[in-house]
Amino acid sequence: MSHRRRGHKVALMFDGMSALGPSPDLAILDSVEAIEKSLVALGHRVERVPVDPEARWVERMRRAKFDVAFNMCEGINGVSELELPSIGALELLGVPYTGASSLTTGLCLRKYLMNTVAERAGVPVPAWAVSRAGEPVPAVGFPAICKPANEDASLGVEQRSVVRSARALQARLRDMHTLWDEIIVQRFVDGREVNVGIVGDEVLPLSEIDFGGMPTGYWRIVTYNAKWTTGSEEDAGTQPQCPAHLSPDMAEEIRRIARTAWRAVGGDGYGRVDLRIDAHGRPWLLEVNSNPDIAPDAGLARMARAAGMDYTALIGRVLDEAFRRKPLLQPERWYDAARLSGVKLDAADAAEARAAAGDR
Repeated sequence: MSHRRRGHKVALMFDGMSALGPSPDLAILDSVEAIEKSLVALGHRVERVPVDPEARWVERMRRAKFDVAFNMCEGINGVSELELPSIGALELLGVPYTGASSLTTGLCLRKYLMNTVAERAGVPVPAWAVSRAGEPVPAVGFPAICKPANEDASLGVEQRSVVRSARALQARLRDMHTLWDEIIVQRFVDGREVNVGIVGDEVLPLSEIDFGGMPTGYWRIVTYNAKWTTGSEEDAGTQPQCPAHLSPDMAEEIRRIARTAWRAVGGDGYGRVDLRIDAHGRPWLLEVNSNPDIAPDAGLARMARAAGMDYTALIGRVLDEAFRRKPLLQPERWYDAARLSGVKLDAADAAEARAAAGDR
């Protein structure tokens, strides 16, 4: 099934509290607007579905008979960990959806799980440990970088996140533990940073962060300010360069590592893998992002353009991938199981179950 078959009924999901949130949440609304325009241009019928803490949206999804959900919900009420239940609800409802599964999303959101899975797949990961309040400070070598273990969008990443000594590490962790229970402490790789975009089975042209404009004395990292404070010094000092200027051998090695990491976490739909190249020319995995920014001016769209794919075509490809995923649950089997178990459905539920069995 392809997005070129016009007329799908699409639920465009997003956190209903985005309009009242900080910069990353507000930016989602701009993406929702752009995605809606692209989907309409492709001939689909689009309804915005704000995801609310009371789960009213679940009943709306169940009754409205959407063909597919374009999932832009990165949390509920701004809580990133609640991204997983929203995906899980779609899986229970049997509605095809864009992006990664709840399992993959959970692995990638919890950086220590992502690191563990990647290492077991043979992916090179810089030495790391988890810091928990009240426990001994972990040792991974210096310089080290400290990041919240269960956040995305560079939340909690600042210039102060990189430390050179045990005393500085202890002070940084003390500050961070006032906000987060778990902190990833990882050996800092000071080198080139490369982003690998993936849509379906296709690896897009590689992109690199150009740190050439970073002020003297600043660490060459992508902080929260670099991502979300337009016009800041760190924004100006982290300019994307796509395609990246890499040797053919290095580019192929980075693609290989990215594919391996993506498959290890069960990546599906679309994603981005971030790596760093150290002074000896060795690539190291930084992160697997199962829900990268998909705004028209974001990295994934930029890499797609380098591959000759405009924004509307990218959105169409992402939608295609939703239909290729095999549903975890099959309504007709549930209906049969309920009947064989002696469960009596009321008339409305029985009719809905039969309709679902015939429709999907």
